[in-house]
Amino acid sequence: MSQGKWAKVDYYINDLFVPADPALEAALEASSKAGLPPISVTPNQGKLLNLLARVQGSRKILEIGTLGGYSTIWLARALPIDGRLITLEAEPKHARVARTNIARAGLANIVELRIGQAQETLPKLAAEGLGPFDLTFIDADKPSYPNYFTWSLKLSRPGSLIIADNVVRDGAVTDSSSPDPNVQGIRRFNQLLAAEPRVDATAIQTVSSKGYDGFAIALVRADP
Repeated sequence: MSQGKWAKVDYYINDLFVPADPALEAALEASSKAGLPPISVTPNQGKLLNLLARVQGSRKILEIGTLGGYSTIWLARALPIDGRLITLEAEPKHARVARTNIARAGLANIVELRIGQAQETLPKLAAEGLGPFDLTFIDADKPSYPNYFTWSLKLSRPGSLIIADNVVRDGAVTDSSSPDPNVQGIRRFNQLLAAEPRVDATAIQTVSSKGYDGFAIALVRADP
């Protein structure tokens, strides 16, 4: 199996289950023109996030890592009209592109984008009493994943979902001696997640047009 075949299957799945969408396509195009890295979730992965949020009946969502707002749009569309999504982005350039994309999708009234390092923003959310969130999606700098998980749990409730992307790193996550800080950050996150008694969790390997990776999903079962 090659990435070429994975990509071909991705296109097949997207053609069947993810119809063309002007707002989502415009978000990807604007992000590309602005020079943002092409690391957004794939269309079928975006729809999976949307379905999980809908199945869970989410009303409040937290996203750590906005980039160009592609996954933000998928998640925000799962919310009721009075729902709320708070998304955190460290890079002002990314935030500017994302705000335009979110507004174009008609979601500016549902989405609040906060600029700044998430390590600083997350405690402020807690201090403001903005939790608990029904679903948290972590897709930001990998060395900080353990800290992001700790705060996500604090901002959750029994029944909340915490989803983290990029937890396999092309299989490098199995290498305990890896010098890559991204791999080591994910390894610490996975170990922390596995040892946390207040959640039930697993991780899934994925292959796609963007390569070999995976995601983790945790159900909060005890009061954080």
